[in-house]
Amino acid sequence: MTLHLTGGNVADCTAFEAVMAALRLPRRGAGRPRTRPDGLLGDKGYSSKKIRAYLRRRGIKAVIPERKDQLANRKRKGGQGGRPPAFDRQSYKQRNLVERCFGKLKQ
Repeated sequence: MTLHLTGGNVADCTAFEAVMAALRLPRRGAGRPRTRPDGLLGDKGYSSKKIRAYLRRRGIKAVIPERKDQLANRKRKGGQGGRPPAFDRQSYKQRNLVERCFGKLKQ
């Protein structure tokens, strides 16, 4: 687990690369820790071109819902708007564990 603490008025996405840089996943056997997870579950605050490009470049599967303004902008452009990013609803349901953990920490 990696923790990067910021002020309450700072957007989550601004600390994204700092969190990813500090991430170390222990291996089951011998060897140095992995620095690239298989996937990332994020809320709509992480739905940006910059973050999606970073994850794509590193080969990390992104499970991030698209924000309504991004969806509307893409649809407004029609065929030029590109295809929607892949989104796995089943995997995203696991995010409730993260949100419950935040709730307990805030208590």
